[in-house]
Amino acid sequence: MYKGMCWRAWEFTGPAELGVMEDFDLRGAAEGHSDGEVERVLRPSGFAEFAGQREALENLEVFVTAASRRGESMDHVLFHGPPGLGKTTLANIVAAELGVGIKTTSGPVLDKPGDLAGLLTGLEPRDVLFIDEIHRLSAVVEEYLYSAMEDYRIDLVIDTGPNARTVQIDLHPFTLVGATTRSGLLTAPLRARFGINLRLHYYDAETLTGIVQRSAGLLGIPIDHEAAYEIAGRSRGTPRIANALLRRVRDFAEIKGDGTIEPGITRYALDALNVDKKGLDEMDNRILGTLIDKFRGGPVGISTIATAVGENGGTLEEVYEPFLIQRGFLVRTPRGRQATEAAYRHLGKVPTGGGLFGVD
Repeated sequence: MYKGMCWRAWEFTGPAELGVMEDFDLRGAAEGHSDGEVERVLRPSGFAEFAGQREALENLEVFVTAASRRGESMDHVLFHGPPGLGKTTLANIVAAELGVGIKTTSGPVLDKPGDLAGLLTGLEPRDVLFIDEIHRLSAVVEEYLYSAMEDYRIDLVIDTGPNARTVQIDLHPFTLVGATTRSGLLTAPLRARFGINLRLHYYDAETLTGIVQRSAGLLGIPIDHEAAYEIAGRSRGTPRIANALLRRVRDFAEIKGDGTIEPGITRYALDALNVDKKGLDEMDNRILGTLIDKFRGGPVGISTIATAVGENGGTLEEVYEPFLIQRGFLVRTPRGRQATEAAYRHLGKVPTGGGLFGVD
């Protein structure tokens, strides 16, 4: 712990000011709530309900069970992977299976050490502190977190000038669960303090089909298996997107159909939403089309593509590019991004010169 990184006692920030999420009453969420609240209702509450990520889940279940039997706090856990795969859900499951409380916040919210101290001193023994987007913690707060993770204590400097004095406060043993979509941005010292490091991967269509059917059952929506598979296949391997598409298809089924989600209304709705059979939306196709039509398939820099499609370069790199690369439509080269043969086939285009597959 850096002694110089201090905070004044009157800067202690309460959970309400830190954006800590209050517990959500699942029983009261049956009807008339926003999509955000519905999303929380659809989240699995235990290991038995969680679909997919078998390897990570099996290991996590062993660690949780072992910690519970010993009556100890679990090792600190880091979940990393693309957004929407269940990192927040797993953090809540860990707390539920341990039978302890959980406090939830995010990296950008913790902008000074006093914010973090307010959360840590409010934890009960073996509680879980979940920090989403942990890669966005400020350097000062991150340094302050080290001794809390290792020694379960924080050093506070009270008052200023000649009257300044250091007070060491012991913390209850706790489990820090961090989640990040960009693990490469984590500093080596912070990463090394996580005893459990788990990567989440995209889901296959069969697993997503089961998730869609489960969500439809919880929402009381009649759905055909074929329709559920259609939604799953266009969900980019992501449960969050699958559940979002399910809710939008439900709207079409209620207004354009008889309320039942069947294959015909599903395809109609997804086409209206510009989500094609490969799960690519309008922006994905615009990126590939621009790369092929305007730049002969590449290679071209990400900033040039961003300008051409009217989108922020960081957004392209973080949101759209990973999926396009994972699906084999785009490749990175030292000279820039290039469209692959799969991209040409998907858009029904023929290489005409230049680029990865063209002839100069």
